[in-house]
Amino acid sequence: MVSRIDQIAQQASVSKATVSRVLNNRPGVSPQMRRLVIDAIDNLGIERPQSLRARSFGVIGLVVPESEEPCDRLFVKVAQSTLAKSGYTPVLCTHSKDGISEEDYIGMLCEKGAAGIILAGGTHAKIGSDVTRYADLVAREVPIVFSDGFNPTLRAPFFSHDDHAASDIAVRHLKNLGHTRIGLLISSVSTVPIRRFIDGYKAAMERECGLYKPEWIVMSHNREETGYVAALRLLRCGVTAVVCGSDMLALGAMHSVTQHGKLVPGDISIIGYGDSNLLAYTAPPLTTVRKAMLSMGTAVAHTLIDSIEGEETIMGESLFSPELVIRETTAPPCSKIDT
Repeated sequence: MVSRIDQIAQQASVSKATVSRVLNNRPGVSPQMRRLVIDAIDNLGIERPQSLRARSFGVIGLVVPESEEPCDRLFVKVAQSTLAKSGYTPVLCTHSKDGISEEDYIGMLCEKGAAGIILAGGTHAKIGSDVTRYADLVAREVPIVFSDGFNPTLRAPFFSHDDHAASDIAVRHLKNLGHTRIGLLISSVSTVPIRRFIDGYKAAMERECGLYKPEWIVMSHNREETGYVAALRLLRCGVTAVVCGSDMLALGAMHSVTQHGKLVPGDISIIGYGDSNLLAYTAPPLTTVRKAMLSMGTAVAHTLIDSIEGEETIMGESLFSPELVIRETTAPPCSKIDT
């Protein structure tokens, strides 16, 4: 009796090994060969296995947290554009504390048979978070790519900014200008990117300045208005420069400094993290460390497409290097001796 695999292999004019790989959704099969096998299954009237059933016209879920950062919106725009140009339909799913949750969005996308999912800066980025939902997706071989938050227990592609290097670059720039009392203003959320940014700051301060004081590290919610309040604490500590974990925090810090009778950068130098074209038009234009949003958004989208189409993808984390963008909010400290 001719087996089902034999029938499909004969119909598609491919080897039984190729049919087995396609049926089990294994890598090592070109998109063209995969298409031949699927067409043969349909022509023979054999029911497709769940992994090969049509997926909602190439819909891809882009699941991201609510964010006011312009650079985060740039990532979304680039990823959406790349997916659309490749013939897929990106669906933006923005989750928030008071709205639809990330888990609910993932559930809806799976129920609708989405072709794949991009998860940016979500629960996977939080230290100590439950990754059961993600592990289930990986086990079911749902095409999925993560960004901004590496978890080594998940066998999937991850793309991250080198946050450790970003704060290191910022501290070195300020030290080269003559600053040694350098504060850090960072989000209070416990995530892998924030932990790395803090670690980079501490290591750079110890190496470049000899020390840092615990009171020089102030945590706040990642919004401009909370950056305003948190910056007051750093001003009272006598720092002459502030490294901020986001551009929104940096803008809040700038406002706080000027509202309290000091000058940026005459009295206090400030560096942000992220970058957008809009920052060239702040008063003064903000010095920042630029995230490689264009490159990362493109890489995330192409990697997911490769996974969907059966191409082998690199598992683990890929890091994107930051770039210092010097504008007008950093300058030497106002006195020759930084005390």
